[in-house]
Amino acid sequence: MSYLNLRSKELSKNIRLNAVRMVNRGGSSHIGSVLSIADILAVLYANILKYQPKNPKWSERDRFILSKGHAGAGVYAVLAECGFLNKAKLMDHCQDGSVFSGHVSHKGIPGVELSTGALGHGLPIGAGMALAAKLDRKKHHIYVLMSDGELDEGSNWEAFLFSAHHELSNLIAVIDRNRLQSIKGTETTMALEPLQDKFLSFGWNVEEVDGHNHQELKECLNLDRRKKPTVVIANTIKGKGVSFMENEVTWHYKTPANEFFQQAIHELESIEI
Repeated sequence: MSYLNLRSKELSKNIRLNAVRMVNRGGSSHIGSVLSIADILAVLYANILKYQPKNPKWSERDRFILSKGHAGAGVYAVLAECGFLNKAKLMDHCQDGSVFSGHVSHKGIPGVELSTGALGHGLPIGAGMALAAKLDRKKHHIYVLMSDGELDEGSNWEAFLFSAHHELSNLIAVIDRNRLQSIKGTETTMALEPLQDKFLSFGWNVEEVDGHNHQELKECLNLDRRKKPTVVIANTIKGKGVSFMENEVTWHYKTPANEFFQQAIHELESIEI
């Protein structure tokens, strides 16, 4: 569990609010992708991950990798809420000279393990981290949050094979299964189903949950994994929390500005926790 007394539902609300403000301020995009993972981030940082905000390189910390780096605003938001960053700095998002780039960066940002952007790299690197931890007999875990769209990348499937072969039970992959990627649905672009069967055939433990249900997420992320790595298929809604963004693929690229920004903030502030 974390070292902070954070309520996951309150944390997810604040992640969403901060992310919308950041993206509006920076004139950037990918807000739909951020909103779909806010609950996953909240449960991880409130209930699952071991970390010390004042000592971000603590050797016994769990490692978290956001493989879908375009949702970096969500990671910056959760790190600020958890004490790694000054919240006021979030408004530097995508400003000239700022370390808060649109795709998540580890440069100058405590708590970020890896810069990502090009898809398909988070899991292979996470697998390497997990193998190193196993060989060194370390007890920390590696969590990799991935998009479903990036499962089109072949490097991921090499990592799935590698991780099962080396029995990396300290590796947990979470799939943000919102069924939308870029400008189309995942099944139209390149069909992924039956996804559970694919992961099982690659030798992984497989859990499937509602990616917005905090109790379900807590239970599956706390499972005893024994010898196998675990993949959690988290069924989510792209744009979750803002009515006009939900399941709308255009919010992969659009910036919430003017009346859209005001309505989004109003809806998110109205969420009861």
